[in-house]
Amino acid sequence: MAITLTDLLSDPALGLAAEGRSETPASTIQWVAVTELEDPRPFLNGAEVVLTTGVRLKTGAAQRAFVQRVHEAGALALGFGVGLTHRRIPPAVLAEADDVGLPAFRVPYETPFIAIGKKVADALSADHYAGLENLLEGHAVLASALLGSGGLGSLLGELARMLGTDVALFQYGARIAGAPDPARARVDPPEWHRLPIATGLKDRCTLAIAEPYGHAAIVDYAQSLISVELTNQARNRTGARTAAGQLLEDVVRGTLAGAEAAARLASSGIDTSSRHSVLIVDVASGQRRALRTLPLPDGWNNAAAALVDERLVLVLPAGAVPEPADLSRYLHGAGLTSRIGVGGSYAQPNGLRWSYFEAREALQRGQPVNLADRLSITSLLMSSADVPLADLAGETLKPLEAFDEAHGAGLLATLQRYLDLDGSVAAVAADLDLHRNTIRYRLQQVVALTGYDPAVTADRVHLYLALRVRALG
Repeated sequence: MAITLTDLLSDPALGLAAEGRSETPASTIQWVAVTELEDPRPFLNGAEVVLTTGVRLKTGAAQRAFVQRVHEAGALALGFGVGLTHRRIPPAVLAEADDVGLPAFRVPYETPFIAIGKKVADALSADHYAGLENLLEGHAVLASALLGSGGLGSLLGELARMLGTDVALFQYGARIAGAPDPARARVDPPEWHRLPIATGLKDRCTLAIAEPYGHAAIVDYAQSLISVELTNQARNRTGARTAAGQLLEDVVRGTLAGAEAAARLASSGIDTSSRHSVLIVDVASGQRRALRTLPLPDGWNNAAAALVDERLVLVLPAGAVPEPADLSRYLHGAGLTSRIGVGGSYAQPNGLRWSYFEAREALQRGQPVNLADRLSITSLLMSSADVPLADLAGETLKPLEAFDEAHGAGLLATLQRYLDLDGSVAAVAADLDLHRNTIRYRLQQVVALTGYDPAVTADRVHLYLALRVRALG
């Protein structure tokens, strides 16, 4: 237990006696410094008890200057040894000590200064040892909490209890664990003191501790535990999503179906006897690596996550689908440029296929959140791996792509708008700010290069499907 000046003065074995009128401070003594220098300031750090016999303090001026310098150095008190150079504490010393508010006490000749130093050193040692014991106990508590069923949430709860304040964990700009204690509920959200957590990812992960915060050694250990845990979680998410993606890809392509598909999906936590919806998250090409490890926000824990074609695919049971707009905001806060496609709700493995292709088709609208319309013939065609749509699209559109690349003719863009605007040359001309004859000429070039006439219904369907497949990659 740390020792105060009051504790020191009350020890009968030392026989110390307070003199002067200065108030005894409640702060703990950090050390004992013995000096006979006239100016001990270079050798003091503050919060010490300074002991002297005043062997060089022959005059009142020297005595006052010594007290001033001890006070300037931040000493807690001045102990004056009597019976050697001075029979009592000089009046000038006491007067100056009273003037500057420095407590002074008499040290009898029979009490060696080393006894006072040992008393303080023993108290500091005991306090340090107790702190180490508490720290080791805290380490064990945090590690046990993390390894138990509560995981990170339990660890943060124990840390909050130790610190006596709110603690939370933020990753990708969102709080992923920790919550304010109801007993310390505030009207306003707390101001956080944020400490970085190293994960090896660009996730802006921070451990947040409510202000006011003073450094505590247990927090350093908590940072290390959280860093290891989040790194392991990221590694596990990558493996699990890759494996689930391979399974879902087989189901989507139709190479795995029926009872076998249902059994394997069930082992991944997807009970296809109930209805499920598929959400596809697509981000900018340079950000797709983040989808491997990206943690899902609160409320999305029921989602089975998979990686298919470098997109994050979420399978959620019907009735438990959170608001996709909340997921979109979370992705935006994580710094990701994202689009979400939402498929319909169906049962059985084939239902997942329909929902997946609905979600993939919905993505093409390009909005942050895109809800699926009714199941389209395009989606049905693309759900079958037996239909060579990619070959169809490549064979049909390659001449147009080559011509556009060589001449900048804009044939593909014109064809796309012609089909989107129901074959109205006038509407396309207005949309592209071109003359109608220019649109007609470009459409004639499409016919000449592809052999398909967008004015003919059968050819228009063929061109439409080719463009849809091209857009979906």
